[in-house]
Amino acid sequence: MQVSDNTLAKLSFERVRAALAERAGTFMGVELANALAPLHDEAAAERALERVQEVVDGGFLALGGIEDVRGLVRRVRDGNLLDGTDILSIAYTLDGAATLRRAILHSERPALGELALEIGTFDGVLRLVREQLDPDGNVRDDATPKLYDIRRRLNPLRGRIRDRLTRLLEQYSEYVQDPIITLRRERYVIPIKANHQARVPGLALDRSDSGATVFIEPAGVVDLNNELALLEMEERDEVRRILLALGRRLADEPLLDASLEVVAKLDVVNASARLASDWRLTRPAFDPAGRVRLAGARHPLVTDCVPNDILLDGGTRLLVITGPNAGGKTVLIKTVGLAALMAYSGLFVAADGARQPLLPYTRELLCDIGDEQSIEASLSTYAGHLRNLRAIVDSADEHALVLIDELGSGTDPDEGAAISQAILEAVVASGARGLVTTHLAPLKVFASETPGVTNAAMRFDVEALRPAYQLVMGQPGRSYALAIAERLGLGRELLARAAELLGPEGGRLEGLLLALEDRREELEEQLAEARVASETAVREAGQLRDQIAMLRGREGEVMAAAAARAEALLKDTMQHAARLKRSAREEPELRSKALEEIGALRQQARKLAGRDARRPAAAAHSDPVEVGDPLGVGMRVRVASYDAEGPVLERRGDQVVVQLGLIKVEVPAHDVDPVKKATVKAAQPTTRRSPVALGQSSAPRELNLRGERVEAGLELLRDFIMEAHALKTESVRVLHGKGTGALRDAVRSYLKGEKLVERFEDAVPYEGGHGVTVAYLRY
Repeated sequence: MQVSDNTLAKLSFERVRAALAERAGTFMGVELANALAPLHDEAAAERALERVQEVVDGGFLALGGIEDVRGLVRRVRDGNLLDGTDILSIAYTLDGAATLRRAILHSERPALGELALEIGTFDGVLRLVREQLDPDGNVRDDATPKLYDIRRRLNPLRGRIRDRLTRLLEQYSEYVQDPIITLRRERYVIPIKANHQARVPGLALDRSDSGATVFIEPAGVVDLNNELALLEMEERDEVRRILLALGRRLADEPLLDASLEVVAKLDVVNASARLASDWRLTRPAFDPAGRVRLAGARHPLVTDCVPNDILLDGGTRLLVITGPNAGGKTVLIKTVGLAALMAYSGLFVAADGARQPLLPYTRELLCDIGDEQSIEASLSTYAGHLRNLRAIVDSADEHALVLIDELGSGTDPDEGAAISQAILEAVVASGARGLVTTHLAPLKVFASETPGVTNAAMRFDVEALRPAYQLVMGQPGRSYALAIAERLGLGRELLARAAELLGPEGGRLEGLLLALEDRREELEEQLAEARVASETAVREAGQLRDQIAMLRGREGEVMAAAAARAEALLKDTMQHAARLKRSAREEPELRSKALEEIGALRQQARKLAGRDARRPAAAAHSDPVEVGDPLGVGMRVRVASYDAEGPVLERRGDQVVVQLGLIKVEVPAHDVDPVKKATVKAAQPTTRRSPVALGQSSAPRELNLRGERVEAGLELLRDFIMEAHALKTESVRVLHGKGTGALRDAVRSYLKGEKLVERFEDAVPYEGGHGVTVAYLRY
């Protein structure tokens, strides 16, 4: 799309750029956001929109550790030496870019992956930096064999110098100012009292500020200091050579510049997704048929903007919008223009997402908005408009989007209307699409008589004397000047004189518009009544179908009643269980009793629903016990309703008291199976679809949330953690899968704030890796 800088300014596109830049994470992204411009073709804009959609769907990109290192790279290329910390900054940025590349390619987002493939991996140079620099940016001793040899000799030599100076301090202790060894001019010296300087043979290298102390390099360490100085010079030269080579190696990476550019682009994509979320924007599409369809369109920079439906199709290529001043006409056409700019810049638009916004293939956006008066160019307001209108007529074609505000204003109404109509005829003949606002009555007539041109009006509330900012398609708008004057109390004589001056034609036109408004309101009321009648008919037809179905299903009435009763009982049971869970969560002292009652409710619910399927499975490895069969105290049994094992503590008639972990439960004897030691099965992991085991041997260890929505998954996780903590489980596993990462992030966010959880981590790779989170409970 071609668009002039003046048009970008008129449509406030720089404010959109600024909002985008605020959401960028790197300085490079900020620069690119501030320079954002519409792309040249729809294919490029579609690719940009798809990238934003992938971030919206798959989560924001992580850009941590990436800095703007372009200045450092330029310094290296200019032959300058960087210190170790600057080299680490470049290395960390390249490592962050490579990490971003891997994350995108592993997330299966093809449009973003197309960009990410342009980022280098930089494995070789990053390994070299790690081998030669420590985390603080210092050159490692083993960076090169030569440096290793130099530093291997340096430390012993410094030790010898210190030993010799220590002996000299003792030898000349009566002349020493302070018994310390220090450095002056990078040579080791000792402080001697100034009046005893001659007593100590050596070189005076410095004097204290007070003059009371002279720093002497004793003759006995001069040769050692010279040797040390030579070694230190060799060390500096070798360190400098290493840093120069490292900096050059980084700066010469073939994909360095391209990678930084791609990172900036990805940052802008990330910022675009944040802008879409913050401003409630919707992804648009480009329509080959040239339609403009913006349902619920609003100006994203106008606070509390009233949304409007805007439609240009085969029957309407040009919309002529009329109505009173300050009624929202200019905001409306700016809304369409800004939507086109944002869409072609790869940004979502401010419109309702119920129906995807459509915009036409547009090669050029042609605008005449605002006052073009210029004192320097000796142009009046109307002359400025005419200059823009001439450019629009010369450039308009079937791929142009035209926006003209206040057409014909600033000159004689009759002559202005004639010129304006000629301009509109030329625009319509060119095949362009667009919106035009005006106050001229002849243009309303032109719009009503010309194929492809449609009238529209901005609604005005005469009673409240304020605009409604609502677009009404299919009818011209009134100026409301006389009506407003009457409401404001202008004298009848003045109003009558104004009507006389307006003339019969003007009065007839105003009357016709009033009649059209009344007729439209009447039709809208009839349409509303028809809708109500239609809804009533549909509802009554549904009731009839229900009655017919009821009569036809009379033979199943008994079964239906039984099913309804079972459903009601199950619902009551579930509500009771929810209350018990809440009690267990809020009152720890009642937790054991609450969990016991939950188990009993589960058993009762399964029986009522006909789902007690555990008995046949248990029979395969245990001997079923009839109600009357004796169960000895101490016998280890399995309780089917709790899916747990424990010893029998007491027999109470048809009931058995069993120790399940930390709690005692009383269950019917027919729900208990003795466990044979040779055939005891390992406790099955708890999943999201099975009740949590209450016995210590079958304590909840694993929760499967794969396929769950975030809200439902967190509710299951909350109950699972509470029951696991009540049973003193040391650690649990939460299976959430990898997918888009949304469920994983939600699980980890909840675990981070859960007081019952001490810490959590990824499972080891062969036990699920990133798809499983292992949580350790706090006691």
